Amino acid sequence: MLFLLPPSETKRSGGGALTIDQVALTFGGLNKAREAVLAAAGAENLLTSPTMPAIDRYTGTLYAAIHGRGLKGTPTEHNSLTPAEIARAKSTLLIQSAMFGLIPATDLIPEYKIAPGKNLSGLSLKRLWSDAHLAIWPRLSGGVIIDLRSKAYAELAPIPENLEHFTVTVEVEYPDGSRRTLNHFNKKAKGQLVRAALTAKNAPETLTNLKACAKRAGLAIEVSGRNLTLVTREAT
Repeated sequence: MLFLLPPSETKRSGGGALTIDQVALTFGGLNKAREAVLAAAGAENLLTSPTMPAIDRYTGTLYAAIHGRGLKGTPTEHNSLTPAEIARAKSTLLIQSAMFGLIPATDLIPEYKIAPGKNLSGLSLKRLWSDAHLAIWPRLSGGVIIDLRSKAYAELAPIPENLEHFTVTVEVEYPDGSRRTLNHFNKKAKGQLVRAALTAKNAPETLTNLKACAKRAGLAIEVSGRNLTLVTREAT
């Protein structure tokens, strides 16, 4: 089972001594598209900027939940995944950015800023990435893909219909049984689901396994066709 994540707008600064020029990104078939985006954005300096694992670079709500971080001033404020959990993330989490396309969560990336719906010097990111990923998707066949991307990132690189995949929506359930679909605040619940999958004794391979992971995190999953509804009791 693979989890497909969006990046976050907020990112940690800095990094180690290695640059992208020194550590090749996974899915080399995307390199021409990556070079085109870097050139169109005038961001060639990123090639020599310090890097860190993407799972640590991104700091938004989704990623805070994946690491299990609490509010500022709490004992869990600086929580981070364990080495064993990072190892599982390497093989099960893929992150799609507008700058680099699909990468495993542990690939080293620099700090950058680019929006998914933007056209750069006449370059359509949607067209570029959709075409570039056509050769990548077949390499991800053979397992269930859980698509946790936002609409903007899903439109950058739609998953082919022949691959078994499920999109995820999040609903909050109130004490009276009523529900409301969450948009911006769905990120925490999605992060909690991913964390539950990374911290489970065995990595989930089926929807039944994933439902069990969700239950341990205080969440519920309902399946309808190609959509998973993730039910939480937290509105924020």
